[in-house]
Amino acid sequence: MRSIYPLRPFVADLPATVPFVGPEAQERARGKPFRARIGANECLFGPSPRAIGAMAEAGREIWKYGDPEGYDLRHAIATHYGVTPAHVVIGPGIDGLLGHTTRLFVEEGVHVVTSDGAYPTFNFHVTGHGGTLHKVKYRDDREDLGALLDRAREVSARLIYLSNPDNPMGTWWKASEIAEMIVELPENCLLVLDEAYSEFGPADAVVPIDADNWQVLHFRTFSKAYGMAGARVGYLIGEKGLIAEYEKVRDHYGMNRTAEIGAVAALADQEWLKRTVKMTAEARERISAIASAPGLTPIPSATNFVTIDCHRDAAYAKSVLEGLLKRGVFVRMPGAEPLSRCIRVSAGWPADLDCFEEALGEVLKELG
Repeated sequence: MRSIYPLRPFVADLPATVPFVGPEAQERARGKPFRARIGANECLFGPSPRAIGAMAEAGREIWKYGDPEGYDLRHAIATHYGVTPAHVVIGPGIDGLLGHTTRLFVEEGVHVVTSDGAYPTFNFHVTGHGGTLHKVKYRDDREDLGALLDRAREVSARLIYLSNPDNPMGTWWKASEIAEMIVELPENCLLVLDEAYSEFGPADAVVPIDADNWQVLHFRTFSKAYGMAGARVGYLIGEKGLIAEYEKVRDHYGMNRTAEIGAVAALADQEWLKRTVKMTAEARERISAIASAPGLTPIPSATNFVTIDCHRDAAYAKSVLEGLLKRGVFVRMPGAEPLSRCIRVSAGWPADLDCFEEALGEVLKELG
């Protein structure tokens, strides 16, 4: 049914959907909290104590607006990566920066290529600006670099989205393989490279930043390994002329001042980051062992979650998911074939994984 409001036509025709139903909504529906919240790829191990202290202190001055230039954080990020502040733009998480990106590049008639089952928030922004999405299938549980390029050439795409390491599968490509893809990008096509999980992956999966190449946009975040998902601090590194274009469309007072201060402190505490990465690797091993014991198959992961192959169809995986939710264990599952044969479990504390192990055993026994 057409809207009664004077909306742009394509907006009126969009489905009334959101990318994710949050665990809070599910808890309200079930009338009680989850026993284990291990489905949203949050870092349960939390942020650096330095970040917590810095944010607590900064809270005294929350009456102030944030610095519209994000000066301190942009300079800290630039120093960390060996680029200049002119190569960095910050935003409210990668999600917010993806919104800025689609605002810059996408309108009705523009074609964009992604993978079927990849991060849905990117798709949400593309369709919200009237763009046409083209999806290619995963191959061997990884985004198919060749197929992405082929489809981009076929439709004259302006953007290609790729996450590395990947969400929702946790798989990854080596930096050298992505470098080959970058060389093959069509002339007027940009690679939206979502590296939210880069701190968890092997060193050879991290694509070196070429600050002079305007065709590659590196999206990173403090939401994952730095344990600050609720703070909503993301950043984008790219060619400085292009980064300057973001200044035309971003909300200059849209960043949380206290969160920015916390992010500066978190970036300075690399020892805490190493601790988190180590604990995450240990949790991945435990999740893999729990999954393997009853005959399920954990897919090797370079993220803070493990995707588990249930070896049947999407209906069976959904039954496993629903059984876990019923028992108070919040997990998620990929939404597109052939990925939807799996469930996805985030790294957590031993007590969280104890809950998962107990509940999974009960669910599989019930399903037979």
